[in-house]
Amino acid sequence: MSNDPVIVARPQRWDEPFGAQMTDALACALLETAPFSAMEPAAFPAKTPLLGILRNDTRIIRYQAGDLVVREGEYGGSAFLVLDGRFRVALERLPASMLGHKEKPSAGGRLWRSIAQLWQGARPPEARKQVMRLSFDDPGVLARPGGDGAPRVFLQDVPVVLSQTATATVGAGEVFGELSALARTPRTSTIFAEGAGALLEIRWQGLRELMRYAPQLREHIDRLYRSRALGVHLHDTPLLEDLPPETLDGLTEAVVFESYGQFEWHAESPADLSDDLFTRALREPMAREEGDQPDGLLLVRSGFARVSRRVGEGRRTVGYLGKGEVFGLAELAAAAIGRPTPFAHSLGAIGHLDLLRIPREAALRSVLAALPRARLEALAAGVLEPEGEDRQEGPKLSTGRLDFLVDYRLNNGVQAMVIDLDRCTRCDDCVRACAAAHDGNPRFVRQGPTHDGLQFASACMHCADPVCMIGCPTGAIHRDAATGVVRINEPTCVGCGTCAGSCPYQNIRMVQIRTLAGQPVVDGQNELPILKATKCDLCIDLVGGPACQQSCAHDALVRINLTSPDQLARWAS
Repeated sequence: MSNDPVIVARPQRWDEPFGAQMTDALACALLETAPFSAMEPAAFPAKTPLLGILRNDTRIIRYQAGDLVVREGEYGGSAFLVLDGRFRVALERLPASMLGHKEKPSAGGRLWRSIAQLWQGARPPEARKQVMRLSFDDPGVLARPGGDGAPRVFLQDVPVVLSQTATATVGAGEVFGELSALARTPRTSTIFAEGAGALLEIRWQGLRELMRYAPQLREHIDRLYRSRALGVHLHDTPLLEDLPPETLDGLTEAVVFESYGQFEWHAESPADLSDDLFTRALREPMAREEGDQPDGLLLVRSGFARVSRRVGEGRRTVGYLGKGEVFGLAELAAAAIGRPTPFAHSLGAIGHLDLLRIPREAALRSVLAALPRARLEALAAGVLEPEGEDRQEGPKLSTGRLDFLVDYRLNNGVQAMVIDLDRCTRCDDCVRACAAAHDGNPRFVRQGPTHDGLQFASACMHCADPVCMIGCPTGAIHRDAATGVVRINEPTCVGCGTCAGSCPYQNIRMVQIRTLAGQPVVDGQNELPILKATKCDLCIDLVGGPACQQSCAHDALVRINLTSPDQLARWAS
């Protein structure tokens, strides 16, 4: 066998256009449409020309009356420009069933399901009472094929919905969805077609380039974010929640947006362990370096950040930050008491990181000035006094464990399953309890990465950044608004596998369903197996919470929030 290298062309960003039906003629026609007609093509670099962005990063989608474009609470990576027709923004929450989501069970229903486990007989693996696939021919279903053949959930009676629901109109030339796409935050409203219409969908990569080289679009989107969402975000930050409205308004105008890292971090392996620890940390994009002079108060808008200190030629992880947490507060507190000091730590992007920076003078004048002197001195002690950071009360995670969590991106987990292998007797009661709660089918695997006696099992973590929800054509996988649980509405799951392919932890599995008699269910058109996505649902339909945790007689298993290291430190201590 020859060992000679095979020479191929390096894959390029636009090898796979966003829309297969987008042509050069359509892209040229878009150049004559606002807002692209007001952009200056010469401002775009040769490698990403304006025409190329429209040709490769956009696609035209046509809708019928009632078709859902985006659903409240879902995640997506696209913005939309209305080309034709009118679309409605629901100003009230629509029923879950209308959106293709699963209705929250009643208390009585949860109790009945819990009791029914006691006498339920054995079933074949992945057996279903109802095996009918989502059919486009059935007038009672809530989905139909879209222009690209993919299923599209729709509202059955638009006039009734409009008469019973407060809505706002979005017309030709207007843009929506851009804030959620850029920050990967949940959609704030459900939007549907009032009648026949067309949208230009712009994936976030193209939107980023348009904002970079078209200042008017960037300024427009910045104004939208400042007017619609920034004030709420600042008010939800614990440090700022007690500030008067006029002060928050001033901060809203002063805030600067910053972004670091790779937006599609989930496309990579959670932990590339081919390099040593220091090399992996040094490879992360740095938002701020230890020793820099503080230029403001940094708030994490989305994503995660590693907080580290230099050790020789490498770095030592001392913590990580998630949405709503702040960096640089101690240094600004030191400046507020007359003892300015540079950043004591570095801040690096873990995957992707969006920051809001309150400039130094605005932070000192509006935020730090509102804190009492004793609070300022306590905050500043962490960077002014030797070993100040080691005075944190309560248990702390070791540097090794912090690095482990960050390397495997486990800090994204809101309900991670952690097993203490020193307490665990390998009795498998947790697996059996999970199976009993799900008609004989366990929804997790008692395997996973292990560090220092703790195993992080292969079970859905109901992540803070649920990338699995991006791209689901019917909204079958969604976050429950009341509990935060990421769940799958099986009747509207078409088995495409998008969610399973997007999960960087391999915690979603595609299974072939069967009838109660054990017969495999296949597609009537091509005789291929009918697949459904399955995963841990945190036993949301049962009384008592996760069966895995409740069944462990040795307190070896816990469902725990890893977005902050404090909970794990307390449980493991």
